[in-house]
Amino acid sequence: MKINPETYSELACPTYILNETKLRRNLEIISRVSRLADVEIILAFKAYALWRTFPIFREYIGATTASSLNEARLGFEEFGAPTHTFSPAYEDSEIEEIARCSSHIVFNSMSQYERFREQVRQANRDISIGLRLNPEYSEVATLLYNPCAPGTRFGIASDKLPKKLPDDVKGFHIHCHCESGSDVFARTLKHFEARFSPWLEQVEWMNFGGGHLMTRKDYDIQNLIDILTGFRQRYPHLKIIMEPGSAFAWQTGELVSQIVDIVEHDGIKTAILNVSFTCHMPDCLEMPYQPEVRRAKIVDDTNARSPRVYRLGGNSCLSGDWMGYWQFDHDLQVGENIIFEDMLHYTTVKTNMFNGIPHPDIALLHADGELETLRRFTYEDYRSRMD
Repeated sequence: MKINPETYSELACPTYILNETKLRRNLEIISRVSRLADVEIILAFKAYALWRTFPIFREYIGATTASSLNEARLGFEEFGAPTHTFSPAYEDSEIEEIARCSSHIVFNSMSQYERFREQVRQANRDISIGLRLNPEYSEVATLLYNPCAPGTRFGIASDKLPKKLPDDVKGFHIHCHCESGSDVFARTLKHFEARFSPWLEQVEWMNFGGGHLMTRKDYDIQNLIDILTGFRQRYPHLKIIMEPGSAFAWQTGELVSQIVDIVEHDGIKTAILNVSFTCHMPDCLEMPYQPEVRRAKIVDDTNARSPRVYRLGGNSCLSGDWMGYWQFDHDLQVGENIIFEDMLHYTTVKTNMFNGIPHPDIALLHADGELETLRRFTYEDYRSRMD
């Protein structure tokens, strides 16, 4: 059906909506960086895994990155190419199938490498083996998202690497960014090279991981290209790989919900929605951060009892399933839409069915205004998870 993307007034049920035009805009930016910097940029499933849209992605990129057997299978079977795979710890029951689905496999520790190297090579003679390094530097302020936080379980520090790498180790992987700018990458790279340059001559590829938010409006793309070009000039034998997740789906769509009730207590009004922060927007509670809401502005709790100010509450029994406060330009009414902006990355991949709350539909808004429903969830989806 045709849809008005400003109001989504035609919708009466919660829906994640991916805007194809906005997605292609991001893909074009990423493709341009890849071409001008001569690097490979691949899609990280941990942030976005809507496989029904893979035909669009294949017009711009050639590979994906996985963190589990299920993700490796998704890339191999649905995207149509072997994945670059990393896991904090592989298991005997899965390692051979992961290897068959992967072009690259990265080990988190020397012990994992030594334990599984032979099984991996027997399962896939063409696979390229890498090691994840701990660059011992990160500017990610929120510890929950900082891979280099004290006591981290991720990566091998420089003092734990053998001076001479095993012959079958062909690459390195680091990941220490989270929605970061190119200036952060520049500082990280300086620190990384100071620690690990003696080993860079021994490998064939370097994966700089994710968190490079190159599709954000204020991101300095030319600086990123210059940084990557400079690194390639210093190490011309290295193939460079980047695997952002958020950058692909950044500001490409919304979560449309509806108000099912409005309650008031102690002078504070809460609009209860047919979506849940804990179920459908978990990062809002984990970080926490307040998402943008269309035609509303965020205010602090000193304005909690002001006119047209509302908390937004989820429809679950978790007491903390709410966020606030937003001031609207009108008094809210039961049945009207509440539109959460930028809800495509790290949402659909992290949702859950706590309380059996219905999962929002997933839809694709085409350039001509036609809305295509990609997935509608039913009771059977909830039931089958417990089967």
